[in-house]
Formats: sequence, structure tokens, C-alpha cells
Amino acid sequence: MKLGNVSAVREGQLYAFTGYPIGMVLGLYPVTHRGIISAISPVAIPMIRSNKLNEKLLKRLHDPYPVFQLDATAYPGNSGSPLYDPDSGDVLGVINKVFIQESKENAISKPSGITYAIPVNHVENILRENKLY
Repeated sequence: MKLGNVSAVREGQLYAFTGYPIGMVLGLYPVTHRGIISAISPVAIPMIRSNKLNEKLLKRLHDPYPVFQLDATAYPGNSGSPLYDPDSGDVLGVINKVFIQESKENAISKPSGITYAIPVNHVENILRENKLY
């Protein structure tokens, strides 16, 4: 798959991601989901109590990078799936987490419908650092 131009991503645009969610439950075949980019926001997770803050979280709050918030439901097993333009096939992100309501056990029975993807420029940087791109 071809890596796309992250600067072209806009809120409201339709994208897709394909992966292998919940392996043995949904089967061992790829599943494709679609959703729009709901927001492009910094990866900064607020803490309810200050005693939950640590050095890593404080660094993220000081120097956040943008992530794509989707109105699509990803399930365990979708992490690492490419987020791509369904028309061109250009990869614009990588699914990395899902907003979970209540507990992890409820991710399947009560999905939030909110998924996050890391922009593909971070993948490009990793590939360049390892002389693979």
C-alpha cells in the first residue's frame, strides 16, 4: 500500500480500515470498517486525579502530536490496521486505540464507536530511521 499525504486529511472525510478483529470470535478473515475523521486533536489524555500523572504523561501534555479521531468502531485485533482512503488506497494512518466505556471486558458488548489512528508520517519517520523508506 502507498503512504499518503497526511496534510490532506480533513475532518468529515470518509476513510476505511481493514484488520483482523477478535480473531477466533469473528473469524480469521479481514474485516473492513468505514468512518469519518471526527477530529484531528492532540494526543493528550486528561487525568481525573493528579496522582495519576507520571513523567511520560506530562511530556505528552507538554509536546502533544495530533491524532485522528474516527467515528468508527474498532475492536481488539484492529490495532495496527491501516487507515486508508477507500478511493485511492493511500494509507493515511494506523489504528492504535479505541475509547473504552466502563471496562475492557465491555469493549465488545458496549463499543464506544470512537477509534484513534496515528498519522502515517510517524510511520514514515520510523521507516526512514531504519533506512527502509
